[in-house]
Amino acid sequence: MENFMKMLSTQAILIVYMCVGYYCNKKNIVDRHTQSKMTDFVLRVTLPCMIFNSFQMNLTFHALRQASLCLAVAFFVCFLAWLAGKWIYNTYPYEKKSILQYATLVNNSGFLGLPIVSAVLGEQGLFLASIFIIPNRIFMWTAGMAIFTDSSDKKAVFKKVMLNPCIIAVFVGIFWSLMGWKLPEFASKAVTGLGNSTTPLSMMLIGTMMTALTLESFKDWSTVYLAFVRLIALPLVTLGIVKAIGADPVMSACAVILTAMPAGSTTALLAEKYGADAVYGSKCVLTNTLFSLATIPLMTLLV
Repeated sequence: MENFMKMLSTQAILIVYMCVGYYCNKKNIVDRHTQSKMTDFVLRVTLPCMIFNSFQMNLTFHALRQASLCLAVAFFVCFLAWLAGKWIYNTYPYEKKSILQYATLVNNSGFLGLPIVSAVLGEQGLFLASIFIIPNRIFMWTAGMAIFTDSSDKKAVFKKVMLNPCIIAVFVGIFWSLMGWKLPEFASKAVTGLGNSTTPLSMMLIGTMMTALTLESFKDWSTVYLAFVRLIALPLVTLGIVKAIGADPVMSACAVILTAMPAGSTTALLAEKYGADAVYGSKCVLTNTLFSLATIPLMTLLV
């Protein structure tokens, strides 16, 4: 119940940020070009700073064990999402099926999930969350890309995964913590300040995207079906897994919250690039994000 109340409070703050972003887009303060550059800034600068900050703690044997367990659960959930996507959308044409498969597999656990976990579960939760998102990034550039393309350059895929700023931040953070090093005070405050800006910036950006939503967006039942699979079914399966293995409350909440994140924003981008229905992809991402404002607190209540 405590996490649920924290989540409600966090959601209220996030909605305020989203409303600011919505207003800025409507008043043309933030146009599409600015939105793209701000997204890059969050993904390449502030989010990695937030991740690196989460490792500024003593890595005990218990913490490492929890991290390993978290990683295993995340890999299993990603594999399950990939497997489910291969057959539950077979009635849809390729233009929609590929998008639904990808949106089921790849969620917004980094861009949206980490700020939420940080606000609700604190540093310990953010540490586990930084580990939990690794499999999602790996699946995004391997199985996810394979959904839209017939072949994949393995070297290019490996490079994309390993050079992702968030993945780099994880490995640097682990090494830094294991060595017991400390940043100079001015550097520590700078990294912390940049990391703390992730939440308002990311939610404002999501708010700018929400201006594209119309009533017509909710008349396509396939988007509701995707929302059920992505936002309810998969988190419930994850909840069953963490309960079965006896995970502690922080890890359980972290795993369920991150699995309950909406479809990743790359869904629409890849759809446009590889000839799927990009408009439909955008609709899936936006409706998923809107529905998640209600489903994420409900999933937290069950942990």
